[in-house]
Formats: sequence, C-alpha cells, structure tokens
Amino acid sequence: MAARLVKRCTCLLREATLLAPVVAPVGRLRLASVAHRTLTFSATCPSSHFPGPLSGLVEKEQLSAPCPEHQEVERLIEKATRPEELLELLSDSRCLQENHAALMLIQLSRLLSDKPEDRALLVQDARFQQLLHLVDSQISAVWHGTLVKLLRSLYALALPAACRELRSVEQEVRWRLRRLKYRQLAFLAESSATHMRESPELLAELLLHLERRWTEIDDGRTAVALMAKTGHLSEPLMNRLEDKHVVDRAHTVTVPHLCNVLLAFAHLNFRPEREDKFFGLVHEKLGPKLRSLHPALQVDVVWALCVLQQVQGEALRAVLCPELHARFLGSESPKDQSTFQKLLHISATAQLEHPEYTGPLLPASDWAPWLLACDGKATPLQKELRDTLRGLLGSPSRGSFAVATQYGWVLDAEVLLDADGQFLPLRDFVAPHLTPPSGTQPLPPGAKRLAFLRWEFPNFSSRSRDLLGRFALARRHVRAAGFLVVDVPYYEWLELKSEWQKGAYLKDKMRKAVAEELAK
Repeated sequence: MAARLVKRCTCLLREATLLAPVVAPVGRLRLASVAHRTLTFSATCPSSHFPGPLSGLVEKEQLSAPCPEHQEVERLIEKATRPEELLELLSDSRCLQENHAALMLIQLSRLLSDKPEDRALLVQDARFQQLLHLVDSQISAVWHGTLVKLLRSLYALALPAACRELRSVEQEVRWRLRRLKYRQLAFLAESSATHMRESPELLAELLLHLERRWTEIDDGRTAVALMAKTGHLSEPLMNRLEDKHVVDRAHTVTVPHLCNVLLAFAHLNFRPEREDKFFGLVHEKLGPKLRSLHPALQVDVVWALCVLQQVQGEALRAVLCPELHARFLGSESPKDQSTFQKLLHISATAQLEHPEYTGPLLPASDWAPWLLACDGKATPLQKELRDTLRGLLGSPSRGSFAVATQYGWVLDAEVLLDADGQFLPLRDFVAPHLTPPSGTQPLPPGAKRLAFLRWEFPNFSSRSRDLLGRFALARRHVRAAGFLVVDVPYYEWLELKSEWQKGAYLKDKMRKAVAEELAK
C-alpha cells in the first residue's frame, strides 16, 4: 500500500510539472498551487451529464498534458477496427501515457464483444499480457471514469477471476469508491455487479455507497437502471429508489419514466412498499394514455402489469385486439417475436386469472414449432432431467418432453399419475393445454397432471432464490392451468451426484407435490 501511495504522489507531481508555466513569477508558490489544483481535479473528477445509457454518463476525462503526440495515440486507439492495430501500438515508438493502456483494453473489449473465440486467443497473446502489466503498473494514475470502464472491460474479456491484474483494478476501484460520483457508482452497478460474485467485498462496498448516497440521484434513468441491476441485491436501496422520480413525485413523473419503473419492477417481481399508492398512480397516469404508446411498449406495459397481478380488463382489451397483435404475428424479427410471446402470456393471464374477461383473445393456432424454436438449445440441466425422468417412466408413452402450451410456455416434461400414484399413458387423455388441444378421453377420477419446470441460475434474482418476474408468471400460469408443479432448481440438482440420487429426488418431488395438493 505504501508503494502504491508513493507511486500516486509521483504521478501527481509529474503532472504538476507538465502543467506549470515556463515562467513562474512566484516560484515554488506557483508550482504548489498547480500541484494542489491537479490533486483536487484528480480526486473530484468532474463529469458531464449526458442522456442515454449510463456508459454515456461516465465522463471522458482529458489527459493532463494534451500534447500532439498523445492526441495522435488517442485517435489511433479510438479509430482501431482490429485488435492487431491496438497491440501494435505497444511496439511502436510512440509515447504511451498512463490512460492509454487502459483505453486500449477498453477498445479491445469493444472490438471482441461478440467474438468469444478471438477473446480466448487474445488472452494468450504475449502483447496482451504486456498490456495488462502496463495497466497494472500505472493503475493509480488512471482517471476515475476510465477506471470504471476498464473494470467493466476486463470482466467482458473474461479474464480468470484469479488474474492478478484484474484483482489490482478491483482493489483500486474499492479505494476510490468514496470519491466516485454517483453516476460512476451506478455505472459500475449496471455494468459490473453480476461479475463481482468473485469479489464480494467490492460488491458489498459498492452497494453500501449506493445506499448511503441515494439522494444524489438526479435522473430517472439512473434510478430505473439501479432497480433492474441491483435492487434485488439490496432491499433498503430498492425501497429508497422507489421513493426517489415515482411515489413522492407523483404529480411530476412522466409516462416514459413510469413505464420504465413498472418494467423494472416486473423484471424483478418486486412489489413496492406502498403498493396501493404506486399502482393507483400507474393506472391513473397510464390508463388514459395506454393506446397512444408505441404498440410494442403497450405490450410491455400490460405484460408487466400481468406479472405484478395488477392488470385490468381495459388494458387486456387494448393489446389483445386484432389490430394490434396482427402486426407481430408471423414476423421474423427477434424483437417482434419476443413481443408476440408476451402477447401469448397476456392472453393466458386473461383466460386463467380473469374469468370475468369476455375478450378478445389471441386466435387459436399451433404455436408449438415456433415456441420450441424460441426455447433455444437444451442446457445440461435440461438434458440430465430428461434422461433421469425417462429412466423412471420406463415407457415413452408415459411422459412428454418439451411440451409447448397454448399459454406461451414450454414445459420441460409432463406426466399423469392415477389415484394410486402410478404413471398413466398421456396420449389417451384430453390435453386442453396443448397447442392445438388434443385427446378426447377425460382424466380418471383422482388423476393428477404434473408439470416439471427446471429453474436455471439466470432465472433467479442474483444472490437469492426468488424467481424473476417472467418465471414467476410462468409458474403461476402452469398452476392455474391445472398442473401440479414439480420445481427442479439448479441449486438442488447440483447437489445430486449419482443417477440413483437424481431418480430418488424426482420421485420425492412428485410425492410432495401430490401430498401438498391433497392437504389443501
């Protein structure tokens, strides 16, 4: 620590020397004032207020000595389109200032953001390792805004958690948290909080500073971003953010801001402390203006109200009318497909949770191929669950896998149990939940339909076992459709080491689901 402090002071004095005028009429006094100014500027690091994402709110700080050679290096870094162009700067005769190595790493992460194979090769490059060492040796002189972007970039480059240079940057960020502006703290939370699981001390201190300095938030974008990214990590912070451009500012809150807050709450499945007042404000502000919003935003808002169990009949009618959903039906755009899947969830909410609703609904159709395509590639947990369950069933006719329902959800597996707990052949009986519905024979008395739902790590709020809004809605709909739900969360499955343990686990889960239903 002492060595780093000496290095920091040396850097500040060198900058002061560069800033000092050639002729200083007051000698040491003039140099001292420049040094003081440099130290103050380095510590406070003023930022500009830019709209848009928080990455735009983190300032682009100027280097202390903007000589032409340094400006040329910055231009080359900014305009680089290939990693090789950046790495060549290391062997060039150009002068690299303290910030340059950090800026090069930031640009490298941008260029390789969607190229994981190239990232793996880059980490093995000797020049990249040289660049990491250079940043590590100059870390105390890197500006605040560049430092928070640097940490985000190192996480994006997928460096090993034990990498010494990564740990050095994390430690430097910890030391500077008190001096960072709130928007820089918010940027860290939005861009890097999910990567800080290997650095719990840094995450804990970041959350502490966000909680203590929450009154410094001066725009709705920051509040909503923090709700979405860190609200589930700190309940006190979430409650303070809720009070901050929503309940306490009801008369001035704008419709776009209210939409963003509502979507953040739905994503986290979060219910505000003053729930009645908040949702009263939502219905008052959004109700008359819902149909004037962009169609995709209309769907997002109503879907969020469905997740939070606050949707009303008029809102359901607004988005389920043919004039609106027809524009998304059959579209090949991923964004439009996501919107249409939300429409399926909204239609399911109307059918399953609002018996008084009289229509319209989405037209009946075979969504199975489309839903299965949206479900994506099978995960290791999904494959293991499928294989273990097949072993328990004994016959393929006793279970179905990857079951696409008319409600917009895909079940991992479905089985039928008779009154004695024995498996029944599925295809013999009516299945109104399928897309399209099938079968004609009613279930025998006492029979139970079970749905297996696996829950992967991303389905939960970080550091908790609470499902995010989308997945809580799925579970609710499946239960409302008449299923007994067999939950298979990743954290329980990982504890099972043998095939026998996995089979016994699923049997026990099925027995418990039936017992809970009979106990009602």
